[in-house]
Amino acid sequence: MPLYTAPVIDSAGGGAGFDTSIANVARVYDYLLGGKDNFAADRQFTEELLAVYPIVSWIARQNRAFVGRAVRYCAGQGVGQFLDVGSGLPTMDNVHEVARRVIPGATVVYVDNDPVAFTHASALLATSDGVAALCLDAREPGKILAEASERGPIDLNRPLVVLLTAILHFIPDEDDPAGIIEVFRDAMPSGSFLVLSHGSHDPVPEEPESAASLFRGASSPLITRSRHDIAAMLAGFELVDPGLVAITQWRPAVAREPRDRPYLYAAVGSKA
Repeated sequence: MPLYTAPVIDSAGGGAGFDTSIANVARVYDYLLGGKDNFAADRQFTEELLAVYPIVSWIARQNRAFVGRAVRYCAGQGVGQFLDVGSGLPTMDNVHEVARRVIPGATVVYVDNDPVAFTHASALLATSDGVAALCLDAREPGKILAEASERGPIDLNRPLVVLLTAILHFIPDEDDPAGIIEVFRDAMPSGSFLVLSHGSHDPVPEEPESAASLFRGASSPLITRSRHDIAAMLAGFELVDPGLVAITQWRPAVAREPRDRPYLYAAVGSKA
């Protein structure tokens, strides 16, 4: 059963606590992946984004593929608890589906602050034992950990996997994204893993402002960061080979050209 009562959504698509006239990054991601759980504002924003940056759709698909590879890797190391923060809307090959192909009893908590994402996670994902959904903000890691362990299936005394994929580039410096990771890291037992992907302006250093300007009318800002800055966030973790790399270069199913540009960096870090 879901951990919270989902907000009531009326036939027009509105609901308690959110404005469907503002593009939401979770629903934009859903639209980029070909999903249908989005509103007109999300679709309009995404089309404007694609008109300027057509590669964004490819980036979204590559991020999804990375998540699958990283989850399979972590489950293959015997870790069967997953906390997916900023999980977005359910799509194909969700974390619990991928993990349970390796560990049938794997437990997963999906966390997102978008009521639509939470509603769908509750209805479609949190319907079996060991899978739950939380409507919480990534900027409250302590609260997420408390709720996931006190009311959900996560046992903080055993190794777990925390996923922060394509979420921290929506959190500005004043909200301390590195501090968010630190809270999770300090609560993670030895043998745990962090799965991270983060947008970067390294391929086109002159474009971060123009990209960020497009998100000023959305639910969250966009703050791309350099590889150096992203690497600093991973302090305290030992990076699994091949380290912090362009997202297509993290253990690809099919060998890729090393010259792929790092629009997203990806890494999996282990905690000793």
